[in-house]
Amino acid sequence: MAFGESYVQEAVGKIEALSDLGLEWHFIGPLQGNKTRPVANAFSWVHSVDRIRIAQRLSEQRDVHLPPLQVCIQVNVSGEESKSGVSPEALPELARAVAALPRLTLRGLMTIPEPSPDVAVQRARFASLRHLRDALNNGGMSLDTLSMGMSDDLEAAIAEGATIVRVGTAIFGSRA
Repeated sequence: MAFGESYVQEAVGKIEALSDLGLEWHFIGPLQGNKTRPVANAFSWVHSVDRIRIAQRLSEQRDVHLPPLQVCIQVNVSGEESKSGVSPEALPELARAVAALPRLTLRGLMTIPEPSPDVAVQRARFASLRHLRDALNNGGMSLDTLSMGMSDDLEAAIAEGATIVRVGTAIFGSRA
């Protein structure tokens, strides 16, 4: 079973407390450079790589005795200035750089588009991420993961090929 966390400090305590359950932990939030070490060693996946500096730190800090850290590059498909993520135009260069790093395995792409009640808008944003993944694969990569969709838009994400959806609010309710 996989669990995702967005807050490093909160997550590390949960991971330690639940270590005997054999859970797979995914880091899904924005990642600052000063928080890469605990993420590199406590998690199996990081969905929010959006700069080469973060990927390099994760690679350098991943314990050599652990399997490679599975990573997704976060893409800002809606172009919102307030959102994290690499631009679609800068994605190919970042993807090649991340794929070349030791102790990381580039698995796919992640996005969190702007909220919209319009299913057509939701699907268009998710389709754009799928097209970006397909273009990278046509260029010689083999990415198998599309991390997209949350509780409010997971149906649209699944319709556009999501392989991982994040449904925390639907399960646990809104954060206080």
